[in-house]
Amino acid sequence: MKLAIISAILGSAAAFAPAPVSKTSTSLNAFSASDLPGALPPMGFFDPLGFAEKADEKTLKRYREAEVTHGRVAMLAVIGFFVGEAVEGSSFLFDAQISGPAITHFTQVPDGWDALIVTFIGAAEAQRAQIGWVDPKDVAYDQPGLLREDYYPGDIGFDPLGLKPEDPEELDVMITKELQNGRLAMLAAAGFLAQEAVDGKGIIEHFTS
Repeated sequence: MKLAIISAILGSAAAFAPAPVSKTSTSLNAFSASDLPGALPPMGFFDPLGFAEKADEKTLKRYREAEVTHGRVAMLAVIGFFVGEAVEGSSFLFDAQISGPAITHFTQVPDGWDALIVTFIGAAEAQRAQIGWVDPKDVAYDQPGLLREDYYPGDIGFDPLGLKPEDPEELDVMITKELQNGRLAMLAAAGFLAQEAVDGKGIIEHFTS
């Protein structure tokens, strides 16, 4: 239902960013593939196609920004799949008329809501861009999407519960946990989408049938 839609949208704001401090092992001054958080045994730093090896520091930062943001969207989307399908037909939203697999919920939303959703996404992405990206007018034509020097990928300074550790090593552990959960969620969300598209059944229906 609406929760499934909003879950996918809210990830655009990168809402779970633990704001790193400047004097850590993940500082921008040491942003390289050799010391990036997110590598765990047995895979270690998994880069079979050598993207990180071929990338300079600026490109590597963009890769990490894309990874962490997509991971956050996917984590919210996975929750949205389950919640949206669990409350379908019984929620007060949209007169409880939205039902079926989560991938069909958006098309069932009444007219007008799509414009509101697009506006919300645009506002969230504009805010994220203002925080992390260099103004396009100050960027060379061959360096599109350049991130600010003092910006750590994924850090929009949103930490309302004060979860960010002060200790650099603990911060790396938290960042690694977020990345690993995001990676799993991206695979799960892709699987959910594919499964529902193939047989038209909801994910919860698969578990209960």
